[in-house]
Amino acid sequence: MGIREVLDTSALISWPIESLEGGLIVEGQLKELGRVAPERLIIMDTAGLVCVQPMERYMQNASEISRKTGDIVGLSETDLALFAVTMQYEGHLHTDDYRLQNLCSEAGLHWSPVMTKGISESWMWEVRCPVCGLVVETSKGTKPASESIGNCVDCGSELKHRRRI
Repeated sequence: MGIREVLDTSALISWPIESLEGGLIVEGQLKELGRVAPERLIIMDTAGLVCVQPMERYMQNASEISRKTGDIVGLSETDLALFAVTMQYEGHLHTDDYRLQNLCSEAGLHWSPVMTKGISESWMWEVRCPVCGLVVETSKGTKPASESIGNCVDCGSELKHRRRI
């Protein structure tokens, strides 16, 4: 058996159904798909996808790597599970998510973009206060990218996620 194809939601939305056959997905993607492309969710049963649950040790490893790179603050639980599945099956992740591409590059895993050009280099990220410059430990868990990271404990300003220099 060759390298397993792990498919992010962008592939589920944009690829022809016959191209999805045998691809690995995680349960959280079905909820995402129902929210962003319900018409695609209806036909997913015919796609021959394999829904898997990552083993806990791979979820822990995925969390550790994403904390190291600083990507953890911009990942959803579904993103983290997809990264863990890619590690567990030594798969090839198809994603347009730059954070997932960054994590795969950091971990030495194969990835390909779905509809975008993809990243050209890996970056490390940090959570920093733009007013007083305080750098905050990124040990917090995942959360939707639309949610605030929080406020600075020193000056109260809203924290920002930025490239580590």
